[in-house]
Amino acid sequence: MKGILGFEYGIVQAPLGPDISGPELVAAVANAGGIGLLRCPDWECPDYLRELIRKTKTLTDKPFGIGVVLAFPHDLNIKAILEEKVAVLQLYWGDCSQELVDDAHRAGLKVVPQVGNVEEARKAVAVGVDAIIVQGHEAGGHVIGKDGLFSLLPRVVDLVGERDIPVIAAGGIVDARGYVAALSLGAQGVCLGTRFVATHESYAHPIYKRKLIEYEKTEYTDVFGRARWPGAPHRVLETPFFDDWRSLPAGENEVNQPIIGRSTIHGVEKEIRRFSGTVPNMTTTGDLESMAMYAGQSVGLIKEILPAGEVVKSLVEEAQALILQKFNNATT
Repeated sequence: MKGILGFEYGIVQAPLGPDISGPELVAAVANAGGIGLLRCPDWECPDYLRELIRKTKTLTDKPFGIGVVLAFPHDLNIKAILEEKVAVLQLYWGDCSQELVDDAHRAGLKVVPQVGNVEEARKAVAVGVDAIIVQGHEAGGHVIGKDGLFSLLPRVVDLVGERDIPVIAAGGIVDARGYVAALSLGAQGVCLGTRFVATHESYAHPIYKRKLIEYEKTEYTDVFGRARWPGAPHRVLETPFFDDWRSLPAGENEVNQPIIGRSTIHGVEKEIRRFSGTVPNMTTTGDLESMAMYAGQSVGLIKEILPAGEVVKSLVEEAQALILQKFNNATT
C-alpha cells in the first residue's frame, strides 16, 4: 500500500479528544508506519504542549503530528507546535488561513485540514494545503458536514484533480474493506477514529472501550457540550443514558447540570457535568455510564480491543489481499 506525506502508509489515526490519543497511542501508530496525531488541548498551554510532544518523541523516532481544533483558543499552542517541529499540523473546525499555512510550511510542517463539504475543500486547495481529510457524516465525535462519505469523497477527489494533494477518507472506516472502498473512490489514505479508541494504547477509560465492543448503534445529536462548543453536532453511542435524554430541550445545556464525575485532562483537574460532552479517560471517576461516548457508524464492526500497531498492520495486509483477490477474480 502506498504511503502519503512521507509516511510509510496512508493510514491516519485521528486526533481523539480531549486526550484519548496521547503519546502512547500516537507512538504506537507511528512505529507501525502510520500517521499518529496527538490532540491539542482546547485552551492555551504552550509549555504543556511542548512536554506532550517531547514525551511522544521519547517513544518513537518516527514522524507524527498533532490536531488543533480552531474553534478554541490556539495561537500560542500553534506557535509551540511549529517550534517543536512535528511532521503534520492537522486542523479542524475553523479557518485554515493562508497565513497559517505559510507559517507552518516555513517551519517545515505539512498542513492537513479536515473538511466536511466541497466548499471547505476548495478553500483548502486555494491556500496550498498538503493533504485534505474528507469527513463523512458517518464519523464519530464532532461532525462538521451533512454529506455521507461515499457522495462527498469523489467530489473532493475530482476537485483536487491532478494536484499533488492526497485526499484522505474519514467516517465509518474500521477495517480493510472500508480502506479499499475509499481507495476505489479516489482516496490515497484513510483516517480512523473509533477503531483507534478501541486499542490497548488509547487513553480512553476501559469502560468506554468495552462499550464500543458491546454497542452497535450510534446517533447524530447535539445533546452534549452545547455551552462549551455551540453549533457542534456529534455522533455518539446509543447508550441507555443517551436513549433517556436524546430529546433534551433546545434551551438546556451542561452549565446548570449536576457534577457527575471528575477527570484529569492534559494535566488539569476537571469537573464533569452531565451533558458536558467529555468522554471518560483513564483518570475519570464518577458516573461513567452517563458520560458522552463518541463513536462512528461502523462501531458494530469492532469486535475486540487490539494493539494499535496490529490495527495498522492488519489494515495494510488485509487491504492488499482484498485488492489482489478482487482484481484476480475480475480478470479471470
